[in-house]
Amino acid sequence: MKKAALALSILAASTSAAWAQSSVTLYGIVDVGLRWTSNANVGSSEKQVIPGGMSQSRLGVNVTEDMGGGLKAIANLEHRLNSDTGTVAAADFWRQSWVGIQSSDFGRLTLGRQYNILFDIYTSTYASFKYSPYIEAYKPEIGLSMGARQDNMVKYLFETGPVRGEIQVSAGEGNSQNKSYGGMLRYSQGPIAFGGAYLQVEDTLGKKVKGYTAGGGYTAGPWYVNLSWATNKFDRGGLLGAAYTSGLLGNVLNAAANDVRKRDMISVGATYQLTPQLNLGGHYWYATQTHYSAALANTKSKGHYLAFVADYAFSKRTDAYVELDYTKHDGAVRFANGAEKRGGAIVGMRHRF
Repeated sequence: MKKAALALSILAASTSAAWAQSSVTLYGIVDVGLRWTSNANVGSSEKQVIPGGMSQSRLGVNVTEDMGGGLKAIANLEHRLNSDTGTVAAADFWRQSWVGIQSSDFGRLTLGRQYNILFDIYTSTYASFKYSPYIEAYKPEIGLSMGARQDNMVKYLFETGPVRGEIQVSAGEGNSQNKSYGGMLRYSQGPIAFGGAYLQVEDTLGKKVKGYTAGGGYTAGPWYVNLSWATNKFDRGGLLGAAYTSGLLGNVLNAAANDVRKRDMISVGATYQLTPQLNLGGHYWYATQTHYSAALANTKSKGHYLAFVADYAFSKRTDAYVELDYTKHDGAVRFANGAEKRGGAIVGMRHRF
């Protein structure tokens, strides 16, 4: 009897393990760079240790539970940090925090704070660089992704063959400025990937920001080239104007708060894998901006952004890089210190785990 009970308990344990197998994966990036910037202050340059040249440092947890029948429960928590000081990188401790379910037949449904569809298509379909979707310390294109993330989001992703689609909806919830809806569609087959997306975000005053983007990437041997277009349109007097137009490069590109009517950007770039370890890349972004104020109604502000990167991989997880960038503004926009032009350079190291 005791032997039978023991056998039954072992069988039950093995059946339970086969029914639902869970995995918890800890991952992260530690990136530190030394940056030099010209015209950072009035008439002088600046030297800094920055918490991420190519990538923002982060620590995350991925959870997957195989529930059988092609179903998986999934979850993610991701924290961004300043690797130079050990402090938090933003007020929201968890930059991503979502849970969902994934089906091999019906796609994936996730709920919580997540990347929005503009960010998803930028980084998956026409990333600026092959070995890193963008330069963390110099990322004009992410300035048109309307915050990159939304709170309280429900996102549905589906794939059929080379086609992937996503739909997102965010409820807004009271005083939140993140009421949103939008969709993206991409095609990826062999060396070619292209697609587009649309996103609308509404504030508590009912004012809207609308974002559109389209583009593609092509890989041929050691070459990767990409081309994209994006635009943001702002209702006048909205609360999101200051947040979404505060800068194409962090918070340094100034324009009168809530005065931007429309912002467009065209970007083109190429990456060349010179050796199995060494990648070389260059990218150019051209932005134009129109204004609501009567004084600037006939003014089209412009921004020129140029960057070059050499990235050397010591291993699959550790690399070092050198980055050079140049910025020039025309019209009604300037850096915070009034400068129209600025150059920069970064030497850094990154480790992924």
